[in-house]
Amino acid sequence: MSRSQFPRARTPHTNSARTANRKALSQNFLRDAQIARALVDAADVRPDDLVIEVGPGDGMVTRALLHRARRVTAYEKDGHFVERLRSRLGHHEHFRCHQADFREVAPPREPFTVVSNAPFGITTDIVRWCLRARTLTAATLVTQLEFARKHTGDYGRWSRLTVAHWPEFAFALGMHIDRREFRPVPQVDAAVIHLNRRPEPLVPKGAMPDYRDLVDLGFSGVGGSLAASLCRAVPRRLAHRACAEAGIARDAVVGHVPPDRWIALFHALTR
Repeated sequence: MSRSQFPRARTPHTNSARTANRKALSQNFLRDAQIARALVDAADVRPDDLVIEVGPGDGMVTRALLHRARRVTAYEKDGHFVERLRSRLGHHEHFRCHQADFREVAPPREPFTVVSNAPFGITTDIVRWCLRARTLTAATLVTQLEFARKHTGDYGRWSRLTVAHWPEFAFALGMHIDRREFRPVPQVDAAVIHLNRRPEPLVPKGAMPDYRDLVDLGFSGVGGSLAASLCRAVPRRLAHRACAEAGIARDAVVGHVPPDRWIALFHALTR
């Protein structure tokens, strides 16, 4: 199967200014140190780990990380909080805080994990950054509850992003955090999403571009079902046979097909 078969469808801040800036950056800080510790526990941070933190803000999660990790590197866009963190936590030799937009940062060359109460407004960008980072082993992110449920199949549907990266990463829903546990209080509850790189990918690395072309084709929205969309690129008989072997009904709506069935479909088409 060739790729052509699956076409790519420090200025001082006043308190009011700080609050406005926090809202602009989608910053909602955890109020309870116990929840921050539970987040770090859920991330299974170990003494040998290099941890990257996105948007540390006032350092609630940072403090918990510093007790567990070998090294913590934080990226914060707000200069006020950068100065504050450096002043309060800079004495820890294994801590560095950089004023930068995390999305523009190059990943470390050594294995690392990401643990963060991520700014809600850029959650998708952060997840995509993590998925592209070749040396990332895992990410544990606080996100809006709906985002976490959408990308872990909790609604009985699966997102295109999750399906496309499932061969390399497991997506799992973590703990639920009530919105009242943040300040300022956001409009919605939050939850933790876990991304864990698989020891061995479920699709050979060299075949990943073809696999993702298949996912793009399936999610093109043409035909009303995954099987119908697939028929645009391969003979109908082959498409129906492959779907049957993968356990996918001919009328299955694309979002209802679990990631493991996609992988079975890909193998049925390429063997």
